[in-house]
Amino acid sequence: MTTTRIITSSITFSVAAFLAGCSDPSDTVHKSSTAAPQSAASAPAGAGKDFVIRAESKIEFVGSKVTGSHSGGFTNFSGTIQVADGKIVGSPEIKIAMQSTWSDNDRLTGHLKAPDFFDVEKFPTSTFTITSIEAASEPAKITGNFNLHGVTKSVSFPAQLQVSANSVAVKAEFAINRKDFNINYPGRPNDLIRDNVVIKLDLNATPGAARPQDQMVK
Repeated sequence: MTTTRIITSSITFSVAAFLAGCSDPSDTVHKSSTAAPQSAASAPAGAGKDFVIRAESKIEFVGSKVTGSHSGGFTNFSGTIQVADGKIVGSPEIKIAMQSTWSDNDRLTGHLKAPDFFDVEKFPTSTFTITSIEAASEPAKITGNFNLHGVTKSVSFPAQLQVSANSVAVKAEFAINRKDFNINYPGRPNDLIRDNVVIKLDLNATPGAARPQDQMVK
């Protein structure tokens, strides 16, 4: 290979690597718009069987900036889902302990907990309350009120939903705009943070009492 070809190949590789690092993860998932909170339905007492969201479940996110992206999530959350006649009933609520925020960088984790982002001292708990599920088609459409950073908005997203006698499983990937929840920190002038954040859900709930690890630590 000639010197010119080597240089050209190196430049091409560098440009490709740079563009890959700058790609927006939210471009490959559903972008959820927000609306005013909706009324939550209540299930009659004894209407359904309780399924506890297990600690092996995952609630994760991917945030990005001009130069790349970071993954993270929450290690401590809890929730109970009621099921009757093979369907989720009522308004199940998931609570997240924001102090359990983690990321792939320790310094970033500390910054995410600070007032620039989640401000976990002021807003220690976030909640997602399901207000409706449209399960007639695949994927299902889940709508709920998401309270984050002291702001509550209605959010809808597509999800793979499986309900059986022994488990409820929810898998979803979608994006929300952090500024809809007043998380406005822009990042550095030469390395701006993108508005859209990808949320990844992999929830599994089963019947039976909640174990200590299935309960949210405040």
